[in-house]
Amino acid sequence: MPRPRDLGIVIGTLPPGPTCSVLDVPGVGLGHATVWRDEPPPPDGRGTARTGVTVLVAADDAYRRPLAAGGAVLNGAGECTGFLTAGEWGTLETPVYLTSTMQLGRVYDAACEIALEHDAGVADDVVIPVVGECDDSFLNDCRRMQVTGDDVRAAHAAALASRGTADAPDQGAVGAGTGMSCLGFKGGIGTASRVTPEGHTVGVLLLTNFGERPRLTVAGVPVGALVPAEPSGPGRPAGSCIGVVVTDAPVDSAGCARLARRIGLGLARTGSTAHHGSGEIFLACSTTVRPDRDGATEPGPRVSGRALDPLFAAVVDATEEAVLASMLAAPTVVGRDGNTSEGLDPAVVTRLLEEHRRG
Repeated sequence: MPRPRDLGIVIGTLPPGPTCSVLDVPGVGLGHATVWRDEPPPPDGRGTARTGVTVLVAADDAYRRPLAAGGAVLNGAGECTGFLTAGEWGTLETPVYLTSTMQLGRVYDAACEIALEHDAGVADDVVIPVVGECDDSFLNDCRRMQVTGDDVRAAHAAALASRGTADAPDQGAVGAGTGMSCLGFKGGIGTASRVTPEGHTVGVLLLTNFGERPRLTVAGVPVGALVPAEPSGPGRPAGSCIGVVVTDAPVDSAGCARLARRIGLGLARTGSTAHHGSGEIFLACSTTVRPDRDGATEPGPRVSGRALDPLFAAVVDATEEAVLASMLAAPTVVGRDGNTSEGLDPAVVTRLLEEHRRG
């Protein structure tokens, strides 16, 4: 499926990295496990499964050497375990796991098991994995726990294997994004990157599940108002968006919190108004500022103050592109009870943008 730049959609002035994804940040991995089943509804079967798990590994030794981190909340009708600890200590010490709302507990359990397997020291000091969720119940039957520990392990293994690859990661209706909808179309997993003039790489990963079709805006063009109305059917939930920024810039925890907050500006450009019932929860981390487990950090230069401005721009632009990437990569998906989330047709987007430019 095409990405925004394949359609001539250029967001901002900063260049992307080679894969235009979080994988452009050295050492970062991204993996998915997609759960897709068609069975009778409970009690005879498990129902229609359109869900999964996505794992972002920012560093494979994060428990021993945590990453500087910070977070921000635009609207708090959602859940992200480990978020309070990351904000309190200013560190990230586990991968970031993304899934659907009703699967959060299972993913958390598996994340704890993975942490123990990778470092026996976790048993002496415990760990609180970061697990974020969005509601995919429009397409996914959530009356049964659809995700297993094996799914979480598969996504984690895929994330470790993806580090250093030159290939762009799968996006759209994969992993945690399988059952998500965005701005009246199919959404899901989206990612993009930017490189600042100073040579720092900023990657953004989103789980998009928010918004209304009439508000969809692509590179400033009101595409949602120009396409046909949504098919009639049951209404979608207000939705949410979990966003993660990862950068190789040496940014401390306070700076990371400021980077995380800029995800909201990128979402607004695409049409988000952060509904009453949505959870926009954002986290950012630096792969080059590595406090020890007592919070002490090695000496070295930090990017702060006005020097953060290029990183702010990178986050906003990469976020806007990641939203579009999550939609353009996703086909139409039919889920439980025949509910349908329509894929955003790249040809339609291209035509509307060209008409806007000519006009």
